[in-house]
Amino acid sequence: MKQPFEKIVAEHGPTVLRVCRAVLGPQDAEDAWSETFLAAMRAYPDLPDDANVEAWLVTIAHRKAIDVHRAAGRNPLPVDEVPEPPPATAPGTGDNLWAAVRLLPPKQRRAFAYRYVVGLPYAEIAQILGGTVEAARRAAADGIKTLRKRYPKNGKEGEAP
Repeated sequence: MKQPFEKIVAEHGPTVLRVCRAVLGPQDAEDAWSETFLAAMRAYPDLPDDANVEAWLVTIAHRKAIDVHRAAGRNPLPVDEVPEPPPATAPGTGDNLWAAVRLLPPKQRRAFAYRYVVGLPYAEIAQILGGTVEAARRAAADGIKTLRKRYPKNGKEGEAP
């Protein structure tokens, strides 16, 4: 027997939000989170009882993230003046790490989020991304390698941790 949908949201909501933030950044994450659970609520009655709910929700969040990226590309926002860039955060702060994650190529960013934020196995990541297990593993490893170059433990860019 399936759990009530409210329990699904309570149990997996924080994980889905972390995935949305990792893939999209903080500005668009909440909208993608909401869209994920609206779509999930509609499809939940047809979900098999033995389905991996977390992987199913991450798949939906992945698709919603793609929709957000597509919409952003179609709807540029005109501004009167280009704002000053925000001051760089000090090495070792979480904002700096998430900024580095957002700079990863899309496949690496998603593989990183699904593996290291959610903890999904590579087989499920491969299904979500539409490739092989080896390709999912390689994308996550390449993402980690790039992050280590951009965000070393000692705070000096370019030096290995």
